[in-house]
Amino acid sequence: MSIDKDTARRVAHLARIEVAETDLDKLAGELSNILGFMEQLNEVDVEGVEPMTSVTPMRLKRRADKVTDGGYPEKILANAPDAREGFFAVPKVVE
Repeated sequence: MSIDKDTARRVAHLARIEVAETDLDKLAGELSNILGFMEQLNEVDVEGVEPMTSVTPMRLKRRADKVTDGGYPEKILANAPDAREGFFAVPKVVE
């Protein structure tokens, strides 16, 4: 697939990128190269290949799911400028 100058201009406009008229031919060529590479990638047979999260196989670090450093809401609410009934009170912002 080949990108022409008008399509490059439209892509630049949609991406909110200012491209000089003299640079549109170069941009069209670069976009065409990207699309050509994507077409090349579509030809690769990936049947049976597991998706990867990293280039090296590794497990994500896990931590124990336990409650820590809590259980005293009175101390926490003591710092609040306005607390009511055990909760932070905030000003109304929607009328």
